Amino acid sequence: MKHLFLALLFMISSTVCLGQKNLVSYDDIKYLLHINLTKADTFLTAKGYYVAKKDNNSKNRKYALAMPGGKYNNINLRSDGKKIYIEIETNEINQYNLIRESVSQYLVKDGVVADIQTYAVKDLGNIYIEINDSVPYNPLTKEYSIHIVPDKNITADY
Repeated sequence: MKHLFLALLFMISSTVCLGQKNLVSYDDIKYLLHINLTKADTFLTAKGYYVAKKDNNSKNRKYALAMPGGKYNNINLRSDGKKIYIEIETNEINQYNLIRESVSQYLVKDGVVADIQTYAVKDLGNIYIEINDSVPYNPLTKEYSIHIVPDKNITADY
């Protein structure tokens, strides 16, 4: 009985961990803010995303990931000089929870301004999260727009 319980616990934990390997955490965001867009292509492709839009003139990239059950995770990267700005659009609550939980130990300040959650994160920058109802309306699904603005001392290597 004890071995059955341990085997079941191992299977559940491995399923949960594999389910989050495509999602973006604090460490992933920190890495994306420090690398150039070419390395970001490789990194996000390895996580299962595909390049939905690539504009070398304006230095914008859009990555998409379709998940089972109509869930999606879109990541937009914009290079402005030596800074990279990140926007994550998703309806996957686990992505929202993963970001909130992974930055919780690095929080400098958090708050809510006009229905937008704001987080000042040590060694990262500011995170702004806007939560909206899904269209068509579904009480179980929300749409999350997560914007990451790097600190002034964080630059990408080019």
